[in-house]
Amino acid sequence: MSGPETVDRVLMTAAVVMIVVAGALLLVRISRGPSMLDRAIALDVCAAVIIAGLGAKSGFARDSFYFPIMLVLAFLGFTGSVGIARFIAVRDKPLPRRRSEGKEGQR
Repeated sequence: MSGPETVDRVLMTAAVVMIVVAGALLLVRISRGPSMLDRAIALDVCAAVIIAGLGAKSGFARDSFYFPIMLVLAFLGFTGSVGIARFIAVRDKPLPRRRSEGKEGQR
């Protein structure tokens, strides 16, 4: 192997190691997340980590087979995040104030 190929291989290996570490930390956040929103964000990041892993695999193999799959996963991750955010926004909607409470606060 030549010098640039060695550097390329080392950088790809470092990228895969960082993706694996990110996945491990992500599993910790999903299991220990104190709120539902933390878990929802972790699942969104999970989609990004999977996409990054597929990108690294494509880089190692020098094959563009996984690019359409990465695109579909990105779309599903985005729509899932929007759906979860809307669900949480409706669930955590503040209760309307009564008129008598509002008038007392103005005095």
